[in-house]
Amino acid sequence: MSTSALTSASQKRLSPGVILAAVCIACVLLPISLTGASVALPDIGISLHGGLAAVQWVVNGYDLTFAGIMLAAGSLSDRIGRRKVFACGLGVFVLFSLVSSIAPNILVLDLARAAAGVGAAGVLTSGAAILATTFTEGPARAKAFAMLGTSFGLGIAFGPALSGVEVAALGWRGVFASHAIVAGLVLLTALKVVPESRNPEPGKFDWPGNITFTVALSLFILVLIEGPQWGWGSAGTIATLIAVVVLLAAFPIVERRQQNPMFDVSLFVNPRFVAISLVPVALAFGFTAVLMLLPSYFSSVDGTGAGASGLILMLMTVPTLALPMVGGWLTKHTSHRTILVLSLALTTAGAAWLTVLEPSASLFTIAGPLLLIGAGFGISLGILDGAAVSTVEPERAGMAAGMFNTMRLSSEVVAIAAMGSLVVTLTQSRLADGISRFAGAFGGTSDTLANSAASGDLAGAAATVPAGSRDAFVQFASGGYTSAMHTVLWILAGICAASALAVGALLTQRRDETADAASLEPAVEEASAAV
Repeated sequence: MSTSALTSASQKRLSPGVILAAVCIACVLLPISLTGASVALPDIGISLHGGLAAVQWVVNGYDLTFAGIMLAAGSLSDRIGRRKVFACGLGVFVLFSLVSSIAPNILVLDLARAAAGVGAAGVLTSGAAILATTFTEGPARAKAFAMLGTSFGLGIAFGPALSGVEVAALGWRGVFASHAIVAGLVLLTALKVVPESRNPEPGKFDWPGNITFTVALSLFILVLIEGPQWGWGSAGTIATLIAVVVLLAAFPIVERRQQNPMFDVSLFVNPRFVAISLVPVALAFGFTAVLMLLPSYFSSVDGTGAGASGLILMLMTVPTLALPMVGGWLTKHTSHRTILVLSLALTTAGAAWLTVLEPSASLFTIAGPLLLIGAGFGISLGILDGAAVSTVEPERAGMAAGMFNTMRLSSEVVAIAAMGSLVVTLTQSRLADGISRFAGAFGGTSDTLANSAASGDLAGAAATVPAGSRDAFVQFASGGYTSAMHTVLWILAGICAASALAVGALLTQRRDETADAASLEPAVEEASAAV
């Protein structure tokens, strides 16, 4: 990225620490709007009478536009001004969070959430660019990006607990209203403290790359969410998957032909960048997907409310308070390779152990695996962003940060959609054989029952069954849903285990890693202090 021109008066007037605080506070809120919404989904589905796929779009629509628009928003901020895009992004986020809070039906809510994701993309990418231009030296830039990563990670981790309390006290509409209020306050502050900057030579906007990437990701998420409803062998599903493959194959070709590509595919010949980028991809499956799946499971099989679900999930999120400091301590004694492989190994063990999950399982039974998953995520928190930036030369740090965060967010939306879809498909399969036992009592099919269970409303389906058959029906449906969850957890454990092996193999230059770890010690220490 070319050196950007900062407004000199603003630089003299404002401390870089104030700018860093403004950006990080804004970026804490964005993932809260993602993970927090997952706790509210069962209540949303019941309140707005939405089907499973429509309710899933409340989360996936936001995450999809967040991930798909991010690089385009970054390019736009280089051209018209980072402060301007930052403020506009916050404004869009505030507006459509308010719309979400008063949505009269599920369609309006889904559209509003997708629009809020566009605003979130503008905030994160312009915020990262603001930090890159404010902190121009290597160590200072590493510190700033480490704090940004920590802020974003804390939002992911503590969104469910905060939103669970809000749902219990204010209802699901209060969750989105609170996001709008907090973002509005940040917007007013940011207009006063964030200086304007832009790339004086931004080059031509990469329309082909942006369109190819966004359409490919959108179609992929669409087929993941709608696949169980359309049928995996249907003409629509197969045609959409073919289109995704064609677009993904075309994307690197398109980018190589651009003078100013939004996505520098040459970074993927750097094994260290690939390895470090693979870690958040794996953690999106091992941590974020689990975080999204559990609230609906607790609601369906145990009737657990949003507030209680949020508190249970704190077993996963509380470790993110202390573990970044452990990661910082480890960088003084070992390499990034060891720390990142350890992070994935802990997540692997936690996902496999969580297969003890059963209806009415005690808190003591699931506490161990939830803590272990949280520990795996927490160790990497605050280290990854600085490590990703450190793999490239300083002038490409902005590009590396944008690509790293795009991969992180894209993998989250894919993980959430894919694992949610897999749970539904497996539950449908588990229930198909035995549903005939309740043919005279339950008017739906195995597909509709699986949808009800996965959306957190098994009680609604059970209420249609005569009282004499209800207990057996609930036991049958809960058993099928639980079996599907166990299979998915084993798959998630396998993904994390394979990723640990790949990261270990890619990060083989121990001497270079030790040097990088030493250069990032101040960044990790400051990130830990921020937590």
